[in-house]
Amino acid sequence: MSDRIRIPLLVLVVAACICARAGVAVGAPVISDRHDAQRVAWDERRFGLFANHLLGVPYVYGGSSPASGFDCSGFTSYVYAHFGIELPHYSVAQYESGREVTRSGLEPGDLVFFDRLGHVGLYLGGGSFVHAPHTGARVSVDTLSGWYAGRYDGARRIL
Repeated sequence: MSDRIRIPLLVLVVAACICARAGVAVGAPVISDRHDAQRVAWDERRFGLFANHLLGVPYVYGGSSPASGFDCSGFTSYVYAHFGIELPHYSVAQYESGREVTRSGLEPGDLVFFDRLGHVGLYLGGGSFVHAPHTGARVSVDTLSGWYAGRYDGARRIL
């Protein structure tokens, strides 16, 4: 093998080893700030998988864990905490977080609010959201159309 090929190959192998030790893939996107890092981590598939794993947990007023049950804001706080983001356990305070999102601009992970900010859920995409609905119910998926359409108050993007 000629030196013309051997040296660049050696440099490439050393760079790959350094990246592998640091846990970075060669050719991985460069993340410029914390917001970008959180947005990359907030992968729609990961979000949906985590939220689906909580389906069926019973509604409990004031609840904030799968073991004790969830109320609506306890559920959204718990999911965001899993991704390293702290939210208050109160739907109105959650509405005051982040920035406003139009209904047509919703993305998975956005908070969606209903009933004069008395209820909150997490948008999944495709017109669906997951939430802890009310006493006697369990964490479930619903759509923004139908019964919830007239009760919709807005959405907030935390990331």
